[in-house]
Amino acid sequence: MSLLSKCNLGCVYCTMGDEEVKEINTGAAIKALSQESLLNIIERLHRELQLETVRLTGGEPLLYPYLREVIAGVKQIGIPKIRLTTNGFLLERQAEGLKKAGMQSINVSLDALDETSFFMMSRRNGVQKVLNGIKVALDAGLEIKINTVVMKDINDRQILPLLEYAGAQNIRIRFLEVMAMGHLYHQRKKYLLTEDEILETICQKYQVSKLERMASATSNYWQTNAGHIFGIIANESDPFCHDCNRLRLDSEGNIYGCLSSNHPISLVDVHDTSTLHQKLQKALKQKQAVRFTGSELSMLQIGG
Repeated sequence: MSLLSKCNLGCVYCTMGDEEVKEINTGAAIKALSQESLLNIIERLHRELQLETVRLTGGEPLLYPYLREVIAGVKQIGIPKIRLTTNGFLLERQAEGLKKAGMQSINVSLDALDETSFFMMSRRNGVQKVLNGIKVALDAGLEIKINTVVMKDINDRQILPLLEYAGAQNIRIRFLEVMAMGHLYHQRKKYLLTEDEILETICQKYQVSKLERMASATSNYWQTNAGHIFGIIANESDPFCHDCNRLRLDSEGNIYGCLSSNHPISLVDVHDTSTLHQKLQKALKQKQAVRFTGSELSMLQIGG
């Protein structure tokens, strides 16, 4: 569930630059639903689907002023697991509050450890803010995972340092092939580092053994001979579309069965069961049977 489209970074795989971020941020404040409306939709979906997990995303969810109220609302609805994905910029001062509110697990997007590469990926300085946030979150007892989007000739030299950092913190890290989303819809091949190429980089220093993949998991996982456990989300080279069990709800109340869809399905003002069933069937038909094809929508807009 995307809480808002607004973000405090301008990551190169998400936006074309500051002007696009400014445009999206301006529209986000106007179009976003209230937390009550979002929770009403989640409650109706839970009654029909018995949701196992809600992941709060954005934009940047830590910018959302009613985040703790949403967490409390999701818990009250009775959904067993609540998780969050963040860029980590604001995590240092919010981690303890999130834990107290009932947050269980947080994925932190971290694409580099050195300031130069971090700036090249996010168009902002401040990698130490993110690292401080991870430390505070771990100290607060939150489960942390790291997501790293790998882009050829931009941050591909960060693969080994990030793997070793995550291992030292006893955190699982997942490397993501760049996705054909937004402005990269027609440019992904320029930046794509495949699963095999990511593995080749890691195998320059370590031996790796493949671990069993769980059904509907987004990642393939490996373990190095030094004990590091890492995953690769291979949207291009080894997609998991055939057993995907996820739905996405954006901050305007639109549901998507797949990131590849350019066609939002509004659940705003849907109150009767028959109409909801029709909308859900339509969303499920958006799912790709074989592979992810991409979308011209930005991840800021659809949520991720």
